[in-house]
Amino acid sequence: MLSIATIPLLVISPSRSESQTPHEKLAREVYAELVGINTMDSVGSTTRAAQAMAKRFIAAGFPTEDVQVLTNPADTSKANLVVRYRGSGGANGPKPILLLAHLDVVAALRSDWSRDPFQLQEDNGFFYGRGTSDDKAMGAIFVANLLTYKAEGWKPNRDLILALTAAEEGGANNGVEWLIANRKSLIDAAYAINEGGGGTLTGTGMNVKPLFNSIQAAEKVPENFTLTVRNSGGHSSVPRPDNAIYSLANGLVRLGRFTFPVALNPVSRGFFEQTAKVERPEIAAAMRAIVANPADSSAAATLSRDPRYASMLRTTCVATRLAGGHANNALPQTATANVNCRIVPTSSAAETQATLERIVADTSIKFSFAEAVRERFPTSSRAIEPELLAAATELTRSKWGDIPVIPVMSTGATDGRFLRAAGIPTYGVSGIFSLPGETNAHGRDEKLRTKSFYDGLDFLDKLVRRLAGGHAH
Repeated sequence: MLSIATIPLLVISPSRSESQTPHEKLAREVYAELVGINTMDSVGSTTRAAQAMAKRFIAAGFPTEDVQVLTNPADTSKANLVVRYRGSGGANGPKPILLLAHLDVVAALRSDWSRDPFQLQEDNGFFYGRGTSDDKAMGAIFVANLLTYKAEGWKPNRDLILALTAAEEGGANNGVEWLIANRKSLIDAAYAINEGGGGTLTGTGMNVKPLFNSIQAAEKVPENFTLTVRNSGGHSSVPRPDNAIYSLANGLVRLGRFTFPVALNPVSRGFFEQTAKVERPEIAAAMRAIVANPADSSAAATLSRDPRYASMLRTTCVATRLAGGHANNALPQTATANVNCRIVPTSSAAETQATLERIVADTSIKFSFAEAVRERFPTSSRAIEPELLAAATELTRSKWGDIPVIPVMSTGATDGRFLRAAGIPTYGVSGIFSLPGETNAHGRDEKLRTKSFYDGLDFLDKLVRRLAGGHAH
């Protein structure tokens, strides 16, 4: 287990350090410890991170039976931490609230970064490090908040469950999906608070202001399709028309020219309705038009000039990998491509495959699911839990002024899709603000505004207290 003494010190500005509350200092310390542990989905260990956080909870006085490090026996390097903070309601009280964050991160090579990706550093108003935004900020916040509740003797009316999980970024069945299949009773809740939402800033540099706060209530579901062409091949000195590489390439060109039709759902419809109130006039008009008539091609074209809005309007599919042939002097016997789709929650993988087959228009191209077993498609898009929406709206306005709280459908995927499919409504809400694309999550030199981290700490602290009720001893 990693000792806190072995974690590199956080680089901070003197002025920020001097103004820290004990709560903020604890959150920063936990944040530094989590970022300092390599939890890459490929060669890292979420087990080390789960054990480090478990040690903190045990030291704070949580009963050992309420702090569990759990993993699929097939891969003990990918553990999850589940902590229960017991409220006064008991077994007959209201169902718990699940606080969810994932410990694993995507790969980060030191040679690619301008700084050590596994050392939390503060520079010019930002925290830097792999996982600073995705998703160790929320993990650190939830840990610090629960430890603070315990230290204060605060007793909620309902149990709170913290799940810090593995395998959200990919890999074997170790994370939320495994917990649902093997330990669902430990994480069963009225609803979950997860990543996927957050606030949007407008402006440039450090001269920014909040535009809106969002709550993720639905998400597009990822599915990888493998497209394969096979034939008998032969000598390259005698070319034939039925070349596997050409057949696949021509099919991919047709796919690249295709745009899926607009497919709104209650959440994405609500997003465009609300965002129209704060967008610039041309975009706002297109948003109102697309809500009124999803078949409005002019409005769709206007919105689609922004890649974010284009993806929120519809299912998207894009070729991401390509391979073919076996020798320089032989006709290819096989050519394959991976097509990564992000499917709107009102559709399905089967429906998407049927569309792809129609568009590539070549029966020699065979389709298969790369991850059909892993994915679970929600049967509907649920409205936001009223108590959550009301509390988030009130807290947003008290903290950031009269800005809207907007439902959003994530274009990327989170573990929320597994929870929703298992009957646990899941909402992405954090109070962590950033400019669009600013954090560079999954990319080089990932970062998060220091102010946004502490704002999120305060927002989620107040939000969970309000939702869980309770009193101090």
